[in-house]
Amino acid sequence: VQLVESGGQLVQAGGSLRLSCAASGRTFSRYAMGWFRRTPGKEREFVTAINWSGGTTYYADSVKGRFTVSRDNAKSTVYLRMTNLKPEDTAVYYCAANLWGPASGDEKEYEYWGQGTQVTVSS
Repeated sequence: VQLVESGGQLVQAGGSLRLSCAASGRTFSRYAMGWFRRTPGKEREFVTAINWSGGTTYYADSVKGRFTVSRDNAKSTVYLRMTNLKPEDTAVYYCAANLWGPASGDEKEYEYWGQGTQVTVSS
């Protein structure tokens, strides 16, 4: 499966963004999906994950209550709604797919990755 993220841009602190990750192929519902992010000089970190149906989601503590993950299997797309953005949310955001797997915060469980989209939050 190929993953293409979009929606990243420069936004002021306190603002909102919605990222999208479009997947190729007709088997999107077989994949659990995750969002991760990386800032320069840091390891890639888990943001959120969603299972195949959207019925189970997990969030990193740093984004809980501000970010919401969702998916539309008919459109083969997963979304990340980000609100009350902070400068520390500045990063390249990646979506990832885990075939037949559960929603997971472990990046090793994800076989497919997108190229990333840059989110910059100014103070």
